[in-house]
Amino acid sequence: MSIYLDHAATTPVRPEVIAAMVPYLGEVFGNPSSAHVFGRQARSALDEAHERLAARLNAQPREIVFTSGGTEANNLALKGAAWAGKARGHRIVTSSIEHHAVAHSLRHLEKFGFEVVELPVDRYGRVDPDEVEAALTDRTILVSIMLANNEVGTIQPIAEIAERVRAHRGVTLHIDAVQAAPWVDLDLEALGADLVSLTAHKFEGPKGVGALYIRHGTHLLAQQHGGSQQRHRRAGTESPALAIAMATAYDLSCSERPVTVAAVRARRDRLRDAVLAVDGTELTGHPRDRLPGLLSLVIQGTDGASVALAIDLAGIATSVGSACATGSGEVSHVLSAMGYPDEEARGALRVSLGRTTTDAEIDTATSVIPAILRSHRTGAATLAGDPLAQAGV
Repeated sequence: MSIYLDHAATTPVRPEVIAAMVPYLGEVFGNPSSAHVFGRQARSALDEAHERLAARLNAQPREIVFTSGGTEANNLALKGAAWAGKARGHRIVTSSIEHHAVAHSLRHLEKFGFEVVELPVDRYGRVDPDEVEAALTDRTILVSIMLANNEVGTIQPIAEIAERVRAHRGVTLHIDAVQAAPWVDLDLEALGADLVSLTAHKFEGPKGVGALYIRHGTHLLAQQHGGSQQRHRRAGTESPALAIAMATAYDLSCSERPVTVAAVRARRDRLRDAVLAVDGTELTGHPRDRLPGLLSLVIQGTDGASVALAIDLAGIATSVGSACATGSGEVSHVLSAMGYPDEEARGALRVSLGRTTTDAEIDTATSVIPAILRSHRTGAATLAGDPLAQAGV
């Protein structure tokens, strides 16, 4: 039986979430924009989803826009805010470890004259709030910093960063909370961000639905046109089934979070101790301020993709980093930004636990994964010291 330890890539959909979706995939099938009874039933479900998600985020229902996922939410936030603020300035501040959905969107905006300033991070992957503040000028219109990194799990000092940004009037703050949402309490009114991206499949909801929080009064230029849905901010017929599913999944995630976080952290720490007992392994990311389910490593002298494949063949699913970049052959831009040379970064391994991870699975993982790491470390050392092996003889 396979063991799934790649919850940072995606999570299994909860049975309760599937059950909540089913009525809107069958008998309640109307278009939420239709005026007749079928449309009103669909509209009622959509309104309920807005209200439930907003309540959990301490936001207003009108501040929630449902999207197709985190990537679209990030695209809408960045491109929408940049073009809405172009008359005031062209400078955008971000970090060097953002998800590709943010980084590539900003690369796209550079083609149209926007200036993107990438702030460095320290060895643990943290952004210095002082450097955020120093990067703000009277031409700065947007700051985008992720709440928690999807590869190494480091949690940013986002409250302090938000305070610095709010002190500069006219600067919009976007936070990518996609990876953090299952683990971190989000009070958006208190946080003070203007735009926050989420996606359901990171907290046991279905793929294909996400949300963008848009603080009331924040100017945003729509990126998808064709109808007046969602207050003219995202055209297209909404899916009550997906919206209800996301709201249900987030409800469950929030209500169970204290118990889930404690249990997952304890299991992760047990696996961490077993893995770090292998000579040549190093924890990446912040040792304390990190997501409870994410264990990220570099294994010296190895290739992370080969290690992950060996672990997979042993029946355990892990990854080398972001699922969006798997197969690219490139060294992790996150580890590079954190100061790891390419030869070390190629030994990256990400093991991520979730609510459904069991003690028995961790028992198996603490036996299997360290043994595989030792085997690959020994093989690498033999190759490095044997000229004939290096030559393929």
